Amino acid sequence: MDKRSSSIPENEFEGANDVPEADTAGATPNESDGDSTLSIDTDPAGELTRLDAAYRAEREKHLRLAAEFDNFRKRMTKERQEAGARAQADLVQGLVEVLDDIMRFAHLDPASVDSTTVVQGVAMVERKVLKTLAGHGLEIVDPAGRPFDPAFHEAVGTEPAASSDEDHLIARVYQVGYLFRGQLLRPARVVVKQWLG
Repeated sequence: MDKRSSSIPENEFEGANDVPEADTAGATPNESDGDSTLSIDTDPAGELTRLDAAYRAEREKHLRLAAEFDNFRKRMTKERQEAGARAQADLVQGLVEVLDDIMRFAHLDPASVDSTTVVQGVAMVERKVLKTLAGHGLEIVDPAGRPFDPAFHEAVGTEPAASSDEDHLIARVYQVGYLFRGQLLRPARVVVKQWLG
């Protein structure tokens, strides 16, 4: 050890850590620091009774909220089901007239009706069905001559394109697709042109 660092007398630090004792002769343990939140004479039985009452009140409040939430959930489920049933009833109501037309055609005497009349009648029923469903949000996906889009079209085959400009254009539609309020119900099944040049 360096002699210069030990030149401070040892007795100079004696008593440096000694803390004078506070005069607490007449004070209770809690009165010495001015804190009066806890008292030495707290009744444990009374405190337990108070805590038990607070617990019961909070439990009762929790049970009431849980019951209210359960009732709210049941009410929302019922209202959602009723709204769905009303929407279905609106759709069916629009199709009732079309159903009447189909029933008329189903009960025609084949001997007295020619095929042209039947074809015209079926075309009329088709227009009515499409008009009713379009009023409820149905759209037909018929992409003939447009670029192939895998989000709305399903390629079931390819055929050679006459030029590079026709590459990935739809040549034929085997089956139209349907969108209902923006949601794809069925993709259009198509043949896509492919440039091999």
